[in-house]
Amino acid sequence: MTHTPTADTVFEHGWIYTGAESSPVFGGIAVADGRILSTDAEEVARLAQTATTRVDLAGRLLVAGFQDAHAHPVMAGIELLSCDLSGCDTAEETLAAVAAYASAHPDLAWIQGAGWSMDAFPGGTPTRQMLDEIVPDRPVLLENRDHHGAWANTRAFALAGITADTPDPADGRFEREADGTPAGTAHEGAMSLFGDVRPRPTLDQAYAGLLAAQQHLISYGITAWQDAAVGEFMGSPDTVPVYLRAARDGALKVRVRGAQWWNREDGDAQLGPILARRDEVARQCDPDRLSLASVKVMVDGVAENFTAAMHECYRDHHGDATDNRGISFFDPRDMARFVAALDAAGMQVHFHALGDRAVTDALDAVEYARERNGASGNRHHLAHLQVVRSEDVARFAPLEATANIQALWACHEDQLDTLTLPFLADDAEDHHYPFGELVASGARLAAGSDWSVSSPDPVQAIHIAVNRRSPHSDLPPLGPESQRLTLAQALDAYTQGTARVNHLDHATGRIEPGYYADLAILDRNLFELAPEDLHTARVDETWIGGERVYARAEDAA
Repeated sequence: MTHTPTADTVFEHGWIYTGAESSPVFGGIAVADGRILSTDAEEVARLAQTATTRVDLAGRLLVAGFQDAHAHPVMAGIELLSCDLSGCDTAEETLAAVAAYASAHPDLAWIQGAGWSMDAFPGGTPTRQMLDEIVPDRPVLLENRDHHGAWANTRAFALAGITADTPDPADGRFEREADGTPAGTAHEGAMSLFGDVRPRPTLDQAYAGLLAAQQHLISYGITAWQDAAVGEFMGSPDTVPVYLRAARDGALKVRVRGAQWWNREDGDAQLGPILARRDEVARQCDPDRLSLASVKVMVDGVAENFTAAMHECYRDHHGDATDNRGISFFDPRDMARFVAALDAAGMQVHFHALGDRAVTDALDAVEYARERNGASGNRHHLAHLQVVRSEDVARFAPLEATANIQALWACHEDQLDTLTLPFLADDAEDHHYPFGELVASGARLAAGSDWSVSSPDPVQAIHIAVNRRSPHSDLPPLGPESQRLTLAQALDAYTQGTARVNHLDHATGRIEPGYYADLAILDRNLFELAPEDLHTARVDETWIGGERVYARAEDAA
């Protein structure tokens, strides 16, 4: 007797972008047991007659769920529940938000949070006196949006024992007053000098942060992510037990690949524990739900504080060359060696490589690993790629290295135009976020947000990838027109491109029979919109494994 399949849910009367074609087709899909059963129009129409649930797309667009290739959800969730400054655009708004938070939490020993914008303050470096005026009696420590710097008041510096005599660490520096006294801002590794005195979030707070972050990301149609630093990272608690607890509780709805943090002080001694942790999570969890088979290697800093590693020296405020080429957190030869060891052990390496010299060093490490181990299929990827030389763009495809792009940054805005471009070479804009050049060279793309550094909304990032300018901006597009992506290229990077990096492409990233029903419904067909209107689209619903986990109408109610 032939078994007649039945569907749990049918989505009908809408535009379906499967990822296999260059544009959507009108029709529907059928879902059974959490997976896509059919995309054939006639079969879907038949299955709809007996389906438990019928979802009328009413001309809306159905896509595979977005996947964020580089995010910090636990940290971001903790920040949502602390002094969250991400919504402040000016110094006045930022200080008012800090004062309001301190007033609302009189029992907190420390005022901590994150999200202030560098471009809201002269030179991107606020002072301790600004905080002293509003919170003089308790220590305050606030990380900026990119988490490569922190702002502290006088009380926090005093408790940490940081004075004019405290030397800058090798991997960071303090802004200083004329007599050497810390002025208020700590960059990169200098933030770690607060580590012994600042309170760390508890595991319960981190768990609450993860769940808050998950719901926030799901509301943007995100069904999977790569956590770009799991373990103990920048003052956070160990996030691995947090993920494991959520997986055991059934609270982890999304699919997560965690990149274990490679500590620049611990050397080779950490390789064994990293592999053991990967294997332990693999024994406990379905790898389609949670995996720790990646390692995060932070190669350099950021351009705004002149710590991104560049081939050419930064310029000063007069346009003259300095002797600063940024900070490389690892000796390139040493990095090549341990990357090869990670590759041989079956680990994917997720590089933070922002400056062009960092990109060169990361690609050199991948090349060395291939020479030693052969093609591994580990799918190494380089995130951020703010400045890339053309000769290095051409290396991605032969090395099978994926370009992990944060497209929301690829536009003119205050932080780029006042704190970065004036201090780089004259042609730096042409090589900024070279998405189009990478695609033309044959490189694979994945896409992410670096949330909480910037918004996790894929639609807004796709808009900028296509237009190279922010919505409603009167500034020119960033760089030459050849750096723009097509809508399909940008959408594919945020779906099947990241699914591949996450080693989930066997079952996610496209709409295909047998794949998980991880889906996002947008309120309009992106492919029918003018490029300048892409940002107007919104996610109406998010589904994971055939379960609706978000509905905008319910969220607004």
